[in-house]
Amino acid sequence: MTRENRRLDIMFGLGLLSVCLLPWYRVEGGFFSFGWLAEMAEKPELNPGILQPFLGRGWLAVALALFAAALGVRALSQPGRRGGTLAAIGAAGLIFMVLQGLAITLWGWSWSLGDTVFGPLDPGQPAFGAGAVMLFLCFLALLAFGLAERGVMKGDAFTLGAIALLIALVATFVFYPIVSMFAGSFQDFDGSFNPDGFLRNIQDPAIWSLDCVIGGNRCGVAWRTLFLALMTATGSTLLGLAFALVATRTRFPAKKGLRLLTVLPIITPPFVIGLALTMMLGRSGVVTHWIEAAFDVELGRWLYGLTGIWIAQVLSFTPISFLVLIGVVEGVSPSMEEASQTLRAGRWRTFRLVSLPLMAPGLANAFLIAFIESMADFGNPLVLGGSHGVLSTEIFFAVVGAQTDPSRAAVLAIVLLTFTLSAFLVQRLWLSGRNFATVTGKGDSGKHVALPAPLAALLYAIVVPWIVFTLAIYGMILFGGLVTTWGLDHTLTFEHYLRGFSVEWRDGGLAWTGVAWDSFWTTMEIALLAAPLTAAVGLLTAYLIVRQKFVGRNAFEFALMLSFAIPGTVIGISYIMAFNLPPLEMTGTALILIACFVFRNMPVGVRGGVAAMSQLDKSLDEASITLGASSPRTIRKVILPLLRPAIMAALVYSFVRAITSISAVIFLVSAKYNMATAYIVGLVENGEYGIAIAYSSVLIFVMITVIAGFQLLVGERRLRRETSVTHKPKAARPSLAQEAEA
Repeated sequence: MTRENRRLDIMFGLGLLSVCLLPWYRVEGGFFSFGWLAEMAEKPELNPGILQPFLGRGWLAVALALFAAALGVRALSQPGRRGGTLAAIGAAGLIFMVLQGLAITLWGWSWSLGDTVFGPLDPGQPAFGAGAVMLFLCFLALLAFGLAERGVMKGDAFTLGAIALLIALVATFVFYPIVSMFAGSFQDFDGSFNPDGFLRNIQDPAIWSLDCVIGGNRCGVAWRTLFLALMTATGSTLLGLAFALVATRTRFPAKKGLRLLTVLPIITPPFVIGLALTMMLGRSGVVTHWIEAAFDVELGRWLYGLTGIWIAQVLSFTPISFLVLIGVVEGVSPSMEEASQTLRAGRWRTFRLVSLPLMAPGLANAFLIAFIESMADFGNPLVLGGSHGVLSTEIFFAVVGAQTDPSRAAVLAIVLLTFTLSAFLVQRLWLSGRNFATVTGKGDSGKHVALPAPLAALLYAIVVPWIVFTLAIYGMILFGGLVTTWGLDHTLTFEHYLRGFSVEWRDGGLAWTGVAWDSFWTTMEIALLAAPLTAAVGLLTAYLIVRQKFVGRNAFEFALMLSFAIPGTVIGISYIMAFNLPPLEMTGTALILIACFVFRNMPVGVRGGVAAMSQLDKSLDEASITLGASSPRTIRKVILPLLRPAIMAALVYSFVRAITSISAVIFLVSAKYNMATAYIVGLVENGEYGIAIAYSSVLIFVMITVIAGFQLLVGERRLRRETSVTHKPKAARPSLAQEAEA
């Protein structure tokens, strides 16, 4: 009880700080500039919350009264009574903060009902600042502490707090933007309710037509996108499994190079792969000219359409499948395979009936991720799609095209969301009721069974040509950055690199004179902030989903997929619509970019964590908790060391996507925070292809370096038991009971 009281007192101290010292509303110049300390007297909105009721915003007295009531309840000695009261106060505070934030804007009431019931409101309120956000978190903590004292979740305040915080974050950064955008589909440009646009677009034959089946020209955009996603998910999952098996179960001579090569496509801006494919296999491509000259055939424009998009997407998304599957393949217990062979099963039968079924969670998650990635992909269809548009590009042109139609964009997003959630449901049903645990906490000194010779030969036949093809693609990318004009003048030059990344010595110091440095440093800063946050939130969520049982767990898991399932163009537009005005105003800041990356990329960490944690027996955590360790210590000492492949995958993917993402970023960048991909798109639009390719090459090199650093920091999971040897007695290691602490 003493520990709980100490944590509660810390929370109350932060609450007092939020209402007595911190600015209640948003600071335009940035909170950490601390310039607001000198501006409080001139700008009433910068005063702390305790003064705001005296400055015309009397409704805030309700939040202050609730917090004061919670301080009084702290003195109660009965845990059950105190817990129920704290939970009720916390819930009331959360509801009040949300409602007053949505109901009152800078100009008064958001809804006409407020004017009717309470009369005109003057002044309104700006966007929430540090004080309001911290008090909201205090109410959230009150709810968690109160429920823990009531015995919910076995009194585990950490688990309750984590669930409450994640629900609040998902509601704020996933549901709220989507609802804000969808609300626009039922409105006219003046904001009045009008469902005509929604009804017209949902029945559009261009979306649902099946003419290609009955001999017509082409099917609707929905069916084209679905077919492409199924083909991409199948191809990338099979290739990812092939690479994972070759890297872990064969004697391939260049395994380290193979691992690096499979990561290369994911660390490349997607439109760069499209441009490289065009220069190699397009109508005027190098390989196209060679084939036409050698065989006297006309290849035409075969690359532009679904075929070209499929090739580019498989190139781009196979590394994601590999990163998900490599940990799953390594996690299959060698002792199970040895047991199969002991029972006289051959290598092929062991692989088919033992190894492969144990990889089912990884295969299902890799397929699901590739399916959703294909659905949401924007760069490859934009470059290679031609007249064969997919849902993501159609949404983009519905937003920024000559005839802006937000209603059509919302309808297409709903169709896309329906497909992705349906795939998620199918995956859940397929895996439900099965157990894939292979890591039980016992030592395992066995050795993985070698692959059947025919299967190993087949894998080599798939992997080696793909390696050659990938190297050729990247050769084209490097070649484009070292020539004067890509495709016209192939004179070698370093001019593009020097113009983009030149450095000079001026006035006793280095001067970053290249035109690309500003966006480069901004991109590195935001990506390095977003990557660990994404991994932490994703793996914590995976732990709660797999290990904890709470009301609404399945709905919570569904909600997590929303930001990943909707195309980046829609995410960007929805963030602009949601966070351009109070109660949360973040446009033009680094925070909106970080939030977009964290909640857009978090599902990869979640799915990778779920796949890896499905192999960890629950008795591992139960033993630790039984011996007195808290949930945070159990996660840190027991779970995380066994999730190193999943941690690596989450860090790599989130860092890379923060650098290479374009569809959402292009709407969220500002003059102060301009990301690399948005800058490269601007170079391409201006015809400066050489600098664009040179910039992309530099990004690839930097990402390889940072990924290697992540690998060194995270390390590898080790599951084998050390061979016992006879030795002299020495000091015994601490037991698990001694290691576990309250």
